[in-house]
Amino acid sequence: MDREQVVEELTGSWEATRPVRDALVRRGAEVVGPVLEVLCDERSPVELTVSSDVLCRIGHHALLPLAGAIASADSPEVARRAGYALGRLQVHDPAVYLPLLTHPHPKVRADALLAFQRLGEAALAFADRLTPSLGDADTEVRRRAVWAFEAIGGAAVPVLRRLRRSPAPAPRLRAGALEALAAIGGPTALDEPDRNAVRRLTRIKQIGEVPEGMHLCGSWYAVPTADRRAVLEAFDLDAGEPVTVRTGAAAWNHDHHVWSGRGHRACARVFVSPVLDGFTLVFGDSSQDTHRIEDGGDDGRDEARERVVRERCADLSRRFGAAQWYGTSCGDGWTAWCVAEDGEVVRYYDAYDAEETGDAGPGHPAEAGYLLPHEGGFPEDAFDGDNLIAIPDTCYAVDIAARLSVDPASIGAATQVRGHGLLALTACGREQGHPAGALPV
Repeated sequence: MDREQVVEELTGSWEATRPVRDALVRRGAEVVGPVLEVLCDERSPVELTVSSDVLCRIGHHALLPLAGAIASADSPEVARRAGYALGRLQVHDPAVYLPLLTHPHPKVRADALLAFQRLGEAALAFADRLTPSLGDADTEVRRRAVWAFEAIGGAAVPVLRRLRRSPAPAPRLRAGALEALAAIGGPTALDEPDRNAVRRLTRIKQIGEVPEGMHLCGSWYAVPTADRRAVLEAFDLDAGEPVTVRTGAAAWNHDHHVWSGRGHRACARVFVSPVLDGFTLVFGDSSQDTHRIEDGGDDGRDEARERVVRERCADLSRRFGAAQWYGTSCGDGWTAWCVAEDGEVVRYYDAYDAEETGDAGPGHPAEAGYLLPHEGGFPEDAFDGDNLIAIPDTCYAVDIAARLSVDPASIGAATQVRGHGLLALTACGREQGHPAGALPV
């Protein structure tokens, strides 16, 4: 069978090609070559899932050909297609992947680790062979190794702790073991020497830290105060663990973007920023607020969020004179803000709600000169005759934040910073502990 025959027989839907795929799998090693050619052809009409299914079910006969295709790939897409199949082969003994962990090509090593990640806890039998990958020279290989140990879970903790305590491993390997421990169980998986090591590194990084603009997706509050204790009390948070802005921002994004094993991840901890240009920013919600929003009640989640945000901002403004809440999404056009002064909400705007109802409510001076996100930019006569009309820019939460407090996406060397950030546990976090996951320092 040649490549053209494979293309002819495998072109079609998943269901339509099922009998052909089954027949090719029965032929085994003899069809690996032509099917692999089709898989690696970026312009092939055969779906990747269709050609890869044949190779995956053929199993170990496709292992070395796929590794060779990755190593010799002339484009990232070809390497991706071959790598997709390599880590998913149906083999009786996963040990066939072990030689690939020392393959000269880093992508082969990384894709081989996917096979052990997919094994989950069963990969514990290969833990000693996997640990060298935690110190690999390639960043992606190290990351895949961490994922493999994270999939093994708590059973891998003793192995990783022995590695951390051993005097022999290179610094990069010991650092990889620390990251894997954090990925498995957060700070609670670290023993006291490792926790102290992370704290020392944090203190070093905090000295002269220049905060970088944050990736924003979610919601945060801004209050004009440097009274850290009062802020923690207002949100029912513990005393918190000192962190860099980089760590706190990563924790906030991690906790509401990772959906596996979600549990109390969304309501376990909050990032409280240093004082930035006179404002303390709180990224996240208290446990009570999170649960009220998620439960929704009869009115739904969006209505519950508005109620909670209004109440929280009013309460914060009674304590601190003013408070704002901002929301934005990196996945769509949602943006929102709430402004409170002296115990009263003076503005609440949600782009989606305004778009649905056509009513944005009374504006706020901070919105002056802008179009609101739900508003069209062109009046009806914009294109009549020689009209030249200046269309205002559209404002989003970050624009309002920049005018009223601080835009977290734009903080940097010009931002005045006082104190340090805190990663603080909510009521749920005090009961459940920190969410699992490694965070940068």
